[in-house]
This record gives sequence, structure tokens and C-alpha cells, in this order.
Amino acid sequence: MKKLLLLSVLTLSLMSCEQDDSNEILDPAVYDIEGKWLFASDTPGISEQGISNTMYIFENGTRYTYYCVGDDCESQYETFEAGDSNAIPGTNEYTFEDGILTIDLNFGNIQVLPLIFDCDGVRINFQDTESPDRYDWVRLGADENNCN
Repeated sequence: MKKLLLLSVLTLSLMSCEQDDSNEILDPAVYDIEGKWLFASDTPGISEQGISNTMYIFENGTRYTYYCVGDDCESQYETFEAGDSNAIPGTNEYTFEDGILTIDLNFGNIQVLPLIFDCDGVRINFQDTESPDRYDWVRLGADENNCN
């Protein structure tokens, strides 16, 4: 009985204590590059619809490139699947590790893109010191107006 009482008191004591997390370092949310990406709406040359005429799909280490050829690019992009016949010929292998997107552009050309995800993972902000004017990407269907 004493053990049960002691266990109950200990349990209640532990449950009532507040944990001080002020010194705890939390890992930032980890987002994945896989999916459909467009140039952000603030990129020069975006259509009147406010959507990019180029979309990239990143899937299983391969980047596919698609161009919009109609009036409703977003609807058209939603129907495309990685590797379907709508992609332009040729693909690019990629890796994404520790916030670095590395794309093999073929023929010995490698693109290394340090990036961070903004807006809960729907916007990519490139941190490329060699090309500081690089345009951001957004996930297909993301509402950029709700980003802070």
C-alpha cells in the first residue's frame, strides 16, 4: 500500500510540474522538395493569370519540366504527373540534403541551390550568393497571399 501511495504522489508531482522549455532548441520544420513547383507570382514575365508558364515536378530524384500551352495553366498543371508525355524531353537528376538542392543539368553542369522554405513550406527562398536575384518558387496551388 505504501508503494502504491508513493507512486501516486510521485505521479501527481510529475504531472503538476511545468517544464521550462525556454532553453530548449527546437528543430525547424523539415519540408520536402518533392512535388510541383512554379515561379512565384512576383517573378517578371508571369502571365496575366498570375501563374508561371513553367512548372517543375520533383519526384524520386528526378526533375521534370513542363510548360503551359493553354489559357488555364493551373488546371493544366494539376493534371500533369511526373514522367507523363506532357513533360519536355529530358530530365534532370537531383538531390536535396541539409537545405541544399543540387540539380544535375547534364553535360557536367551542376546547379547547387541553398534554400529555405517559407510560408509553412509552400514557398522556396533561394539563398544563392552567386545569384542573389534568383526568383523564388511556390508549390502549385499555394495561396501566396496568406504568407507572412
